[in-house]
Amino acid sequence: MPLKGELAVFLVTLLVVNTIAESPYRFFEWNVTYGTIWPLGLPQKGILINGQFPGPDIHSVTNDNVIINVFNNLDEDFLISWNGIQNRRNSFEDGVWGTTCPIPPGKNFTYILQVKDQIGSFYYFPSTAFHKASGGFGGFRILSRPGIPVPFDEPAGDFTVLIGDWYKSNHTYLKSILDRNHKLPFVDALHINGIGPQGPNRTSFTVDQGKTYRLRISNVGLEHSLNFRIEGHKMKLVEVEGTHTMQETYSSLDVHVGQSYSVLITADQTPKDYYIVVSNRFSSILLTTTGVLHYSNSNQEFTGPPPGGPTIEIGWSLTQARSIR
Repeated sequence: MPLKGELAVFLVTLLVVNTIAESPYRFFEWNVTYGTIWPLGLPQKGILINGQFPGPDIHSVTNDNVIINVFNNLDEDFLISWNGIQNRRNSFEDGVWGTTCPIPPGKNFTYILQVKDQIGSFYYFPSTAFHKASGGFGGFRILSRPGIPVPFDEPAGDFTVLIGDWYKSNHTYLKSILDRNHKLPFVDALHINGIGPQGPNRTSFTVDQGKTYRLRISNVGLEHSLNFRIEGHKMKLVEVEGTHTMQETYSSLDVHVGQSYSVLITADQTPKDYYIVVSNRFSSILLTTTGVLHYSNSNQEFTGPPPGGPTIEIGWSLTQARSIR
């Protein structure tokens, strides 16, 4: 009889421990619609998530269970892929055609992802029907659990920076070109967080002098490798898609399609506005777009042209790749 009592106590204790130890759940509800967007200063038909372009950031902590209920209010199937997320136990929900079925118009699907043993910078994007050319993408960050250190001090701020190439035409027209086995035309522009060179306002990040900030840079574009740089500031690379690096310092970085980098920058310059520059690589046609690194104690705008970067030099990019690996 005493053995039964001890067994009961053990089972209750086990239940309590498992309940306490269970990883947290984070719930998101997304409404996917068409809407008007203005990345190049002209109205375009874009894809919005909860009315936003780019879509909302997902903030999570390693081992979290991330539950995302997606309602498709487009007039065509829609599917989201989670770039770099391992999807523990649910790899069939990676959002790739063939393993995950698209969401039919007027229907919803609940993605259940566990970000098990991952820390870093990622993004999501629509993976079918060339929807990515019209939006539907956003940042996905996974933070370390409290008490588990990362190899750098906590920054004063943490910014998502989505860069990419962009067309004036929407996904429907571009897909029709590809469906006829024709090559796409050259892209019209580049963007930073959905704002291109003719956009209504530049993308801007405000920093306090003397403090260090983390930028999570993802190339969410369609075709082009892009170079990213900040006037007058060095960038310390600390993470690439969930892997902490050797922390080399760069004046500019090539970010290829699908890649995500984390860099640390310190606002250690004279307080004013500095150019953030994105330009394409390996092309005879050079495109550039700019954003703003704004010091909070600045009242001085840009002076002079934005700093140049590498253009067609392949060796430069290979040297960078070797230093990262």
